[in-house]
Amino acid sequence: MRPTPRLLLIAVLIFQGLVARAHAPATDMLTAAQGWLESLSAAQKKQATFTLADPERENWFFTPVPRQGLPLKQMDRKQQDLARALLRTGLSHAGLARAEAIISLENVLRELENNSPPGRRDPELYFVTIFGTPAADQPWGWRFEGHHLSFNFTVADSSHVKFVPSFIGSNPAEVRSGPRQGERVLGEEEDLGRALVKSLDAAQLKAALIDTKAPSEIVTSNQKRINPLSPTGLSAAQLTPAQSAQLLALVKLYTGRHRAELADETLAAITAAGVNGLNFAWAGGLNRGDLHYYRIQGPTFLIEFDNTQNNGNHVHSVFREFKNDFGRDLLREHYEKSHAK
Repeated sequence: MRPTPRLLLIAVLIFQGLVARAHAPATDMLTAAQGWLESLSAAQKKQATFTLADPERENWFFTPVPRQGLPLKQMDRKQQDLARALLRTGLSHAGLARAEAIISLENVLRELENNSPPGRRDPELYFVTIFGTPAADQPWGWRFEGHHLSFNFTVADSSHVKFVPSFIGSNPAEVRSGPRQGERVLGEEEDLGRALVKSLDAAQLKAALIDTKAPSEIVTSNQKRINPLSPTGLSAAQLTPAQSAQLLALVKLYTGRHRAELADETLAAITAAGVNGLNFAWAGGLNRGDLHYYRIQGPTFLIEFDNTQNNGNHVHSVFREFKNDFGRDLLREHYEKSHAK
């Protein structure tokens, strides 16, 4: 049966919608980055920008260390608003809420530590850094980073964006006093992981439990490049359908920190490779309050979660890709196509 004009019109509209959706993150990031850069003085712009090939692009940290880029502290209110507008182009509502809560925990830490040393805990010590020249026809990247946050975006062209490495931590993991008592910014990540491990039967748990003692830090830390970790733990092929759904929900929680278009594309690639190709590993105790660690590993990506510091009240969590951290494979493909032309 030949398609009718109406069906052809519907197909065209659907295709145009998909194309527009794919282009939206890159376009919005470009507009926001250009707007922020235009608001800066020459001195600020010099401090905030590096070439795309500069080694600084892969110098990422999640501890309170000196950083390169322009901190919120050195921006006026308008510039801060534009910087946050850029951050909103890469994160989902849930991701943005987590980021804002993590930033605000610097005030809690300052009180807990009696502001010692002075100035160490500061919600304005979050830095924006641009790599390359934001443009629709060439690759560039940007970073938003400070204590317990590191968001690294690579824009290869007008429709391809990568968001790895992506790190969120929380100290305290649970606020135990004051007006914010009971707040757990990354409580969902912890609770879903524990619910999955506690659903395992004896044989499954034996495969998943890689150590009775949790590591003191996520295994990959802030390494620039990572490889698959061993042991891999329990294969998803050994899970029940309900447990497989729990595992996928946990993966979605991490990808879902990012803008929907980017999260959906990443999750589609993970599921296309097959959920049975995923592995779940746990280390440490199984009960709330126990020091613990888990990881989810697939052919292309790694998730790590660790709650061991400060007597189990300090969380680090990360989503990474083995070949595409900092958009390496994405940029390689872009340059190969450009040279071919």
